[in-house]
Amino acid sequence: MGFHAKDSGGGRGRGIRAALGIGLCLTFVFCMLSLHSPAFLGSIEGKLLDYRFELRGAQKPSGSVVIAAIDEKSLRTLGRWPWGRDKLAVIVNNLSRAGAKVIMLDTILSEKSGEDGLLEASLLRAGDVVLPVTFHFADRLRPSGGEKLLEQNSYYTVSHPGELKPYPPPVAAGVLSPVPGLMSEASALGFINVLPDDDGSLRWDMTAIGYGGYLYPSADIQVAAQYLGIPSEKIDLDWPRGVRLGNRLIPTDRYGRTLIDYYGPERSFPYISAADIYENRFLPGAVRGKIVLVGATAVGLNDVVITPFSPVMPGIEKHATIISSILQGRFLRKASKTAGVIIVLITGLMFTVMVSRLRAAGALAALAGFMAAGGAGGYLAFLRGHLWGNLLYPSANVLAIFILVSVYKFAVEERYARRIRAMFSSYVTERVVSELVKNPAMAKLGGGRAEVTVLFSDVRGFTNFSEKHAPEEVVSILNEYLGAMTETIFRWEGTLDKFIGDAILAFWGAPLKQENHAELAIRCALDMERKVEELRGKWVAEGKTPLDMGIGINTGEVLVGNIGAQGKKMDYTVIGDSVNLGSRIEALTRKYNVRILITGFTLQKIKDLLVQGKIGHVEAVGIESVIVKGKETPVRIYEIRNIAPGSASRIINPDTDRIVRFDSK
Repeated sequence: MGFHAKDSGGGRGRGIRAALGIGLCLTFVFCMLSLHSPAFLGSIEGKLLDYRFELRGAQKPSGSVVIAAIDEKSLRTLGRWPWGRDKLAVIVNNLSRAGAKVIMLDTILSEKSGEDGLLEASLLRAGDVVLPVTFHFADRLRPSGGEKLLEQNSYYTVSHPGELKPYPPPVAAGVLSPVPGLMSEASALGFINVLPDDDGSLRWDMTAIGYGGYLYPSADIQVAAQYLGIPSEKIDLDWPRGVRLGNRLIPTDRYGRTLIDYYGPERSFPYISAADIYENRFLPGAVRGKIVLVGATAVGLNDVVITPFSPVMPGIEKHATIISSILQGRFLRKASKTAGVIIVLITGLMFTVMVSRLRAAGALAALAGFMAAGGAGGYLAFLRGHLWGNLLYPSANVLAIFILVSVYKFAVEERYARRIRAMFSSYVTERVVSELVKNPAMAKLGGGRAEVTVLFSDVRGFTNFSEKHAPEEVVSILNEYLGAMTETIFRWEGTLDKFIGDAILAFWGAPLKQENHAELAIRCALDMERKVEELRGKWVAEGKTPLDMGIGINTGEVLVGNIGAQGKKMDYTVIGDSVNLGSRIEALTRKYNVRILITGFTLQKIKDLLVQGKIGHVEAVGIESVIVKGKETPVRIYEIRNIAPGSASRIINPDTDRIVRFDSK
């Protein structure tokens, strides 16, 4: 129960400091997480990237890439896959004659066939046909006689080779490559390996794989270089900044991976059935001057990848996406870890400062604002700037700050609310308690000065009554009286200070500030008088001795707050000369044989309301000026009494300037 004035302000200060500490600690944690990116959190951020693709919707590719689809129709026409080299040769020949600029066969021709000669001849005639290789990281497969041919397709130059050491590209143990005859006639070789994320989705594409002391480009890079007419010596692996094709840069992360900027779901690129190409039943204009990728799209061939748009996108469309992005200079970049840390730090600090000073509703609104702004900013950066900014860590950080600060505030404020309730529930109404709980700063819980109106009431002749009646009867009638008076005081929003035997001390103006404290006290006194009349009638009817009372009211500045022995006994009360004067005025009700006396200080506060009839049909009748015990300054006193309904309320000043001194209580 030991409260002090500094608790409301000091407690709030401690709450703000605690909230700031929580926010700073969490922000530091999330800064560290954004630097080190645990795998499970990386998967969540990957899903957030996927969602941005879905929001953006389908985009238009370059128009320079066509897919020759090994689809269900082709399987029905040409038989089960894989086909013989003679059929592939026909497809290459027909595409070449139709004017296809670059052709890629997305199949590994690693086993010799009696029909290799036909395909070799078609590759030679076409001139620009890229064949794929597949690197293996466990099996030590070796090319069957084509080692030198394979080496000729490695990166011609590697800039900054020293930077390969911290984050080297993946190094393969073996390779599955076309037979030497086909390798020799292909215009270029490149790998078609993919490396999905832990959740199975393909978001990154490798630009280099090490094997046998050389670094090799992907088939997609080789196809784009062939189409752009960039010779192999102009393909530079500028690790880890990216791959340079002449004056074009394919940006990569420090692991040599480039983000795949998907255009949309499957069939984002034009399809021509391989069966139609084989039977020469297609329009040459559909492939003239373009890149044609020959690859599987039939579901049963299982050449599919998981993308943001589809869980079963044909793998050939991944190649089309990368190639088209290179031709358009359309690259998605991921924001650096440093930028991510800065964003987490700035948003975390801003949100911490805000939430530490806001109440629950305001903090929730701030959280919604931060989350919405972060999401909108991240999406706009993705949409307009082709930038993948990390939304997970700043969003998770502000959410964690909100939750922990809210939990802390709830725990502290709930404890404080319990103390408020324990302190004031016996003094004031539940409404006032609830208001104090919501606005604890309104209650000065230690000594503080305030202008209040105090009301003293006392039962007349109670000592004589007690002597003539049994204790049980005395307690019963006193409890009934005090209960009725307490209910009346609370009805008029008063603060019940204490019972002093049969006496009551109440006041208005604290702990909540009440501008009309004098008016409320007067209304309460008149209501108490009415209630006493009801009780007297009831007691007479029951054959009991009726009690009567007197009320004294005064207005002035007092010291109000929790006063007593710290840690022992504390009471929320008022002390000061104005309180003492109120007690002395109540005692005079017996001398002047009136029920309600007020001082001129109180009358001054309510005289306009009284004259205007806003307090009811009452009159203030001046009696005389008195000097009470312990005072030297005279105080004018007035009786407040009800008058007949319809009569005009008025103030009657005393007809004498006499001053009476009372040296006893």
